[in-house]
Amino acid sequence: MTTEHPLTEHPGIVRFRAEHANRGGTGNIVILPDSVHTAALAAEALGCEVGAIANSLLFDAGGAPVLILTSGAHRVDVALVAERIGVASLKRAKPEFVREHTGQVIGGVSPIAHPAPVPTYLDPWLRRHDVVWAAAGHPAAVFSTTYDELVALTGGTSVDVE
Repeated sequence: MTTEHPLTEHPGIVRFRAEHANRGGTGNIVILPDSVHTAALAAEALGCEVGAIANSLLFDAGGAPVLILTSGAHRVDVALVAERIGVASLKRAKPEFVREHTGQVIGGVSPIAHPAPVPTYLDPWLRRHDVVWAAAGHPAAVFSTTYDELVALTGGTSVDVE
């Protein structure tokens, strides 16, 4: 179910919704106020803990994309995570790189619905929450899910990010 809002027909959200349904996703898509642009503000608007916000962070691993879904309560230690996932280095992706590999913009990168598969890793701390919220293809759109469903939707691997 999608909350009625003019943004529900935004191309990024439409692509996300179709892919989410195709993969058997069960959560609801919610459109947040424009002023909600951090994990803390999203958590406040959704009435959940900041740790239940799954930040979708795309990194550049020597020209290859790597998506890390991390708890809003954590920061990614890029050197540690690079070592743990077996890449030489991870650096913050530039906006053009994010759009090229996800078809979405920073702040709205969903865990799925990318032009091509992106290796995905999940912060196991997200498991601590019965409901997790992640981006749904637009900076103002999120969807409810669970850690286990995120793993199933993305084919992702658990990795400690700190």
